[in-house]
Amino acid sequence: MDDDMLGDQRRLVELIEEEGWDVTDLELSAYDSPWADEDDPEATVTITARKPYGGEDGDDEDDENPFRLR
Repeated sequence: MDDDMLGDQRRLVELIEEEGWDVTDLELSAYDSPWADEDDPEATVTITARKPYGGEDGDDEDDENPFRLR
């Protein structure tokens, strides 16, 4: 794993968290691309994050949404 890849991963997490999201899962995959002739590795980052939406205090007790888990 390349230090540049890890640095980019940290920066992406920082950007997401600055927007009020909580990162709940993160996966960084580094690989050599089978489609490119270059010797430089590529990376894929998968980030799962959550952000509650709701009233001023985030409390949705009056929400009638039948799909919301309580």
